[in-house]
Amino acid sequence: MRILFIQTGGSIDKDYPRVVKGYGFEIGEPAVERILGRVSLNFKYEILSVLRKDSLDITDEDREKIYDVCVKADSDKIIITHGTDTMIETAKKLSSIKDKIIVLTGAMRPERFRDSDADFNLGTAIGGINILENGVYIAMNGRICSWNKVKRDLETGQFVEK
Repeated sequence: MRILFIQTGGSIDKDYPRVVKGYGFEIGEPAVERILGRVSLNFKYEILSVLRKDSLDITDEDREKIYDVCVKADSDKIIITHGTDTMIETAKKLSSIKDKIIVLTGAMRPERFRDSDADFNLGTAIGGINILENGVYIAMNGRICSWNKVKRDLETGQFVEK
């Protein structure tokens, strides 16, 4: 098995900037690299950074770029790390890709934070990609759902089935 991991940004990849007196976040190297480096794996993978944006800043042109990378990818198993605010919109754009398994995941708190859900969500996506059928999915909060059967609860921030 070979999985292509695609970084697009979002909270999962956020870190404090390396400037003096800075309060804002910046999107750094893919969190996937650090997470996978902490565990013993028995599959091959590649990590590709396509975007480094907060998901609220992702444009239609950016989604087209993500789509093109997925369509042209050699791997039929793709996990995309993405910000949670517009994850469903990107999944919808990718939904016409029928010959691959694509799972979008992210985190409510940056992977660098001690109480982050990044490792858990990425692990859920990796476990799921082994048994899912071709299609586009969201892996968050301990569940994997087809992109069109999930919504974001705006009170809790969690992804729940419709």
